[in-house]
Amino acid sequence: MQDHYATLGISPNATPDLIKSAYRKKAAQFHPDKNSSPDAPARFREVQEAYEVLFDIERRKAYDDFRHRSLIDDPLPVARQIWDAYIQKVTQ
Repeated sequence: MQDHYATLGISPNATPDLIKSAYRKKAAQFHPDKNSSPDAPARFREVQEAYEVLFDIERRKAYDDFRHRSLIDDPLPVARQIWDAYIQKVTQ
């Protein structure tokens, strides 16, 4: 499961305005027309998906509930995925 909050660089208690602002910033950064990096289209799609989930109230609630259950029920795989995503961003 991808961490949509990390994708947009925001905290889980971000307001809708902050979500929209972070989305616009990241979308401009990774838009394939503006970024010639080979992974730009994939990163752009990740940013779009994160925005679509977090900006919709119902989808965000379902995502947050699933995220919370995953951390409680089986924290090791979730922690490993979060750590791997963090290391990947740091090394880029």
